Parts: sequence; C-alpha cells; structure tokens
Amino acid sequence: MNTEAPIVIVGTGLSGYTLAKEVRKLDSETPIVMVTADDGFSYSKPMLSTGFTKGKEADELAQATSEAMVEQLNLELRTYTTVTGIDPDAHELVLGDERLGYSKLVLAWGADVIRLSIAGDGQEHVHSINDLMDYRAFRQALQGKQRVAIMGAGLIGCEFANDLRNGGYHVDVIAPSDTLMPGLLPSPAAEAVRSGLEDLGVRFHLETVVKHIAAEGAGVNLTLANGEHLQADLVISAVGLRPRTELAAAAGLETSRGIVVNRALETSGRDIYALGDCAEVDGYVLLYVMPLMICARALAKTLEGERTEVKYGTMPVMVKTPCCPTAVCPPPPEAPGSWEVDADGQDVRALFRGESGEVLGFAVTGRYAVEKQALSKEVPPIHN
Repeated sequence: MNTEAPIVIVGTGLSGYTLAKEVRKLDSETPIVMVTADDGFSYSKPMLSTGFTKGKEADELAQATSEAMVEQLNLELRTYTTVTGIDPDAHELVLGDERLGYSKLVLAWGADVIRLSIAGDGQEHVHSINDLMDYRAFRQALQGKQRVAIMGAGLIGCEFANDLRNGGYHVDVIAPSDTLMPGLLPSPAAEAVRSGLEDLGVRFHLETVVKHIAAEGAGVNLTLANGEHLQADLVISAVGLRPRTELAAAAGLETSRGIVVNRALETSGRDIYALGDCAEVDGYVLLYVMPLMICARALAKTLEGERTEVKYGTMPVMVKTPCCPTAVCPPPPEAPGSWEVDADGQDVRALFRGESGEVLGFAVTGRYAVEKQALSKEVPPIHN
C-alpha cells in the first residue's frame, strides 16, 4: 500500500463535507480527495424543503461552490465522477478505467430515492428530490406551473407540502397510509400536523396510491386506486430512501439495511469507513442531521489516529412544518409501554411511558413544540 495515498471521501453531501471540515480542524496537511457524482456544491439537504418558505432559489440554498470548498478545505475534488467499484485488497477506488489509491476510504454517498413503477406515459413529470441538482431541476420545471401532487405523506412529503403551499402552489398529497408520517408520529400528533396542513390548503388523499400517470397537455392526469382522478403540472415522489449498499456489498463489505459499521464507523473492510445515510451504525440507520454530525466528529479523530467510538445521545427530530411546529423523539422499537396524550386542537403533547412510568419517547406539536429540549433530557440516550 502506498503510505502517501490520500484519505478518499466519496460523497459531497452534508456527511462528506462535514467530515472533511472536522479532519481539517485537526490536520491541515494530510491529502484529502473527495469524489462526487454531482457538481460538488456545498448545501444542507434538509434545507431543500424550505426554499419557498425562505424565498430562496436552488442556488441560494447552496452554501458554497465546489471551487470555494476546494480552497476552504485544501483538498482535491473530483466532480461528476462515478464510482464503479472498490478493491479493498489493493486499497483502491475504481472509477471506470481509472484506479484511485487510498490510505483510508470513507463512504458517505448517501441513500437512493425509492422509485415506484407506475403505468402511464407521464413519468417525465415525476420528480424525486434527493440533492441540490434534483431540486434545481424541479424548480426549473415548476416555473409557470401551479399544481403539484406529492406521492408520500412521510416527513419529506409533509415538509414539501407545507413549503409549496407557502409558495402559493396547489398541493395534493397521496399516500397509502391512513395517517401522516406513520412510524414517526403517534396518531394524535399526526392528526395535528394534518389539520395544520389542511388549514393551509393542502388536500390529502390517504389510504390509496397512484396507479396510472397519463400525460395530459403540459401536465398529467393521475388515476388513484380508489377511482379518483387528479390533475397536476408536476409530481413529487417522496416515498422513502434506501441506503446505497450495492457497491459495498459487491466489494465484500458486510451490508444489511445499510453498510454495516461498528461504533467507530469501521466497515468489515480494512481502512474503509461509512457514515451518513448509507451507514448502519451499530444497528441504527438514522437519516437525520444530528447523528451525522456526531459521526463526523468521531470519525475525524479516528482518521487522525485516535480511534473514537460514536455515542448517540437523545436525538429529537424537528419536522419542518411551520404551519404546525412539530418535534418527535420516537421510543425504541418494541419498547413496552404506552402513549400518554394531552391534546387541544393542534397542540399535542404525547409522551411514551415505559412500564415503570419513565419517558422513553415523545411527540410535541403546536405550542407544546417548545418543550422538546426539556423532554429530551428525560429520554434515555440511544447509546449508554
């Protein structure tokens, strides 16, 4: 192995750039090469569902250009570059016909959107928004349009619904669930968010799915499984994300729901690490900002020779639905206990109490959302 080989980070999303920044705080000289399939602009993915509310175009949501990041972080950046394989034995990243040697390799390449296979000839009007380039293309396609249909009532679908209504667009949300953000919010909190969004003018079509998308004029006609027909100019598909594991698995790395890493973010391959949306950290796949930042700080120390394990604390999730402010800290899966709910319209305080009465999770909406900090101190950390 070439000991002069650089640290190679694949991915220039929030995970990749945050890690590079943390490494540079500790070491200004070690060579770093970043590889990305996109344009390498620095941006925060959660901000993509706030553009209309903040009155910002796609490029205004970017924090820095690729050139600025190269200068700021003293690194080499390969943009529009596709990784085709990993050779762990040779300590090389495969980029088509090229091979890039590494001393340490960090996989921060995120997750892919789940794409539905739906009949019809209107697929060109369906947008999945997973990065700044996707968002830029969506905003361009939206110019002069008024009606947006969103497939999916999860966190991203609800955030985009609120943001698009703030921008003056007509919004329909279609989802197979009977509630919003199932698996994240208990029913009373979900109903509060739904009420807030409906007051804003969002129309919901739940317990059904889009089964056909037909091109119609400059837009589409959606046929729902329940027999309804909806007209829209554009469709957002927000039905979920799947961690990118294929290349890791092909290289012999252990994968499950994500690329399997321990608390030091070490994969099963020597000198190969993973963090962010692609990583399954000690059994957890957490597609949120707070765990990502914790991982980046720990991994930077490890890459600099001080092996550091991640300790996840209590990590509430803020849902960006300003029409009904919401914070949630889901209880551990399968935890015995029950929800204790105090509700007044869109103001909901739901506490999940264990069998001994201890608070193991919470969801707060409306005026109760300000209690998230205090409640977070009551909930035990994910890692002790």
